[in-house]
Amino acid sequence: MGVNHIVEEGDRAMRCCVRGSGALSPGLLRQVLSNAGCWGAVPGRQVLWFSPRHLVTTGESHPTPLPSQARVVICGGGIVGTSVAYHLAKLGWTEIVLLEQGRLGAGTTRLCAGIVSVAKPISVESKMADYSNTLYEGLEEETGVKTGYVKTGSLCLAQNQDRFLSLKRLASRLKVIGISCNVIKPKEVAKLHPLVNIHDLAGALHLPGDAVVSPPDVNHALAVAAARHGVQIHDRTAVNHVLVEKDRVTGVETDRGPIECEYFINCAGQWAYELGQASEVKVSVPLHGCEHFYLLTKPLQQPLPPNTPVVMDMDGRIYVRAWQGGVLSGGFEKNPKPIFTEGRNQLEIQNMQEDWDHFEPMLSALLRRMPSLESCEIHQLVNCPESFTPDMRCLMGETPGLSGYFVLAGMNSSGLSFAGGAGKYLAEWMTYGYPSGNVWPLEIKRFGNLQSSRTFLRHRVMEVMPLLYELKVPRWDFQTGRQLRTSPLYDRLDTQGARWMEKHGFERAKYFVPAGKDLLALDQSKTFYKPDWFDIVGSEVKCCKEAVCVIDMSSFTKFELSSTGDQALELLQHLCANDLDVPVGHIVHTGMLNERGGYENDCSVVRISKNSFFIISPTDQQVHCWAWIKKHMPNDPHLHLEDVSWKYTALNLIGPRAMDVLSELSYVSMTPEHFPSLFCKEMSVGYANGIRVMSMTHTGEPGFMLYIPIEYALHVYNEVMSVGQKYGIRNAGYYALRSLRIEKFFAFWGQDLDTFTTPWSAGASSGSNSTRTQTS
Repeated sequence: MGVNHIVEEGDRAMRCCVRGSGALSPGLLRQVLSNAGCWGAVPGRQVLWFSPRHLVTTGESHPTPLPSQARVVICGGGIVGTSVAYHLAKLGWTEIVLLEQGRLGAGTTRLCAGIVSVAKPISVESKMADYSNTLYEGLEEETGVKTGYVKTGSLCLAQNQDRFLSLKRLASRLKVIGISCNVIKPKEVAKLHPLVNIHDLAGALHLPGDAVVSPPDVNHALAVAAARHGVQIHDRTAVNHVLVEKDRVTGVETDRGPIECEYFINCAGQWAYELGQASEVKVSVPLHGCEHFYLLTKPLQQPLPPNTPVVMDMDGRIYVRAWQGGVLSGGFEKNPKPIFTEGRNQLEIQNMQEDWDHFEPMLSALLRRMPSLESCEIHQLVNCPESFTPDMRCLMGETPGLSGYFVLAGMNSSGLSFAGGAGKYLAEWMTYGYPSGNVWPLEIKRFGNLQSSRTFLRHRVMEVMPLLYELKVPRWDFQTGRQLRTSPLYDRLDTQGARWMEKHGFERAKYFVPAGKDLLALDQSKTFYKPDWFDIVGSEVKCCKEAVCVIDMSSFTKFELSSTGDQALELLQHLCANDLDVPVGHIVHTGMLNERGGYENDCSVVRISKNSFFIISPTDQQVHCWAWIKKHMPNDPHLHLEDVSWKYTALNLIGPRAMDVLSELSYVSMTPEHFPSLFCKEMSVGYANGIRVMSMTHTGEPGFMLYIPIEYALHVYNEVMSVGQKYGIRNAGYYALRSLRIEKFFAFWGQDLDTFTTPWSAGASSGSNSTRTQTS
């Protein structure tokens, strides 16, 4: 069974619209449309159950009973769910039950294009795809199930120099992690693929290790291997909701009865969002579906060999692979069609219709790239669902606030490439408390509830899907879902030329355009080379070093931890690398470490009073840091943690003249003798009382952080700007902040630090206690 058996009789899971004849010529497209016809889905069996030794099939009248309890319940019988089951079983887990609401592998897995490629935007994704490739290559030998694995290699084409440069950058990154690849000239492309038109190409990237497989067969092989290790698999069994007690998973309620369990894994793909909402404690799984189209042709006059390289023409927004002597070609159009606003009935997939008008731009791009296909006959146009996340990265890990609930979903049309590696990482995570690779870019805790709005997700995925093949230069920004979280100073800064970027839903100023500059041209400037805003940021950095600048840093995460006794101090001493038992008013920059000594969080902790602490962390650490602290907090009514990020506006006054500005506004000497480094004091600034002034800037430059109750924010900002005029004050943005802190190597978590970085390897061991590492 292969991709060519998608419509195989007796196992047809989707409604696919088939063309008996017709050519790819645009002139014949109207004829194709008028001759439309469809095949429907064929009913299947009720329950499929894999015993540890053999496969048992039972009919509708005698379904195999569900177990009353298990250690792990996995929801989703696609390739992601079976991969997780396989890897957990290989790591020695027992009492694993996998549930599928329809037939095993009858969702997106059944219809995906079967391409396994390492050409991914970030290293952890390339590593997952490389592992998946190796796994699938050996599955047939391990299980005896044919998987259709063919090592074809792939060609990523570049129609212009910017795309060619992006491919060279990808090649450099792949070589660092040990993946073979070659930057080649157009003539070499023609030698590797006989159909490719090379006349408009600048070059290409050849990935010789990429492959194609039959996704249903790989899924079946993983299921067989998992079953041999004791995994029970039940199809036609829907999970209605997850049972929770005291913020921990206790079981699942299915349409065939309950199952008690310790762990639940949401691998429900297209329906992972709705399944998360169906838990007794709602779980945010931010993804949304879009229709995805690909075309199948009949065999060519000179059939295409199965080992012909896959072609990815990202400038043309298409991919092409060999299929039964013909080609399979799909793409990622500029105007995607979102689907499934609610419900998780598999019949919705079966009723998806073809749309030739919508596919026409990709068909035209295919014929431009392979003109000889114009006379070939169409076999089928497939419309299948794919789920996408707000940042084009999959969702992995344990959900915040609900122990034992794990998620692996939102594959952004790379489920086959990611499934093997992602399943391995998640199984390691559950077994050892952490995976063998840095998966923070994929961790579900990078999102919060604010990204779960259906409207936000629908609008964002319409941007995300085209971006998969869009040329992305450094520091590009999403355009949808913006102005969701803003500082009280947003309008004021906007009128002064702020250009914005988004972080964790929060608008932050990148830089400020001086009067007289062409704002439109500057915003549209996209390049891999020196950007037009370079000199603007340079002048902001210069001002920070020579005079004084103000940066709105309100997006930073802010918590208050307090207790009636020493409980707050004891918790922080347990979590943090450095000694937090410091005098009131002192600031300690530290990290919260895991059992390996790696950073789970990078923060500044201020001792506000004997039993009260103010914790400041990076913006995108809001959910992760909160979950880490709550996970290790004792159940003590006298210990209280509060997220106060929304209560304070944060202004960063950077530069040698910052002390002069604050001295005038507070009538207090701000010299180092009177206000030493890493010190905090509540003061009056202008007419506003209760401002937390801290002698730190997160950059290594002199200056002060002002944490201002939001009702005073505009007043304090106006006073600072007014008094600062005589000292040459100006606004600055996060690009200047980034430049300054890199110069002094002020490392930030998620960029320079991760769960594998220790204080010693980061050169931050001063004040750290080598015995103070945290168990998971």
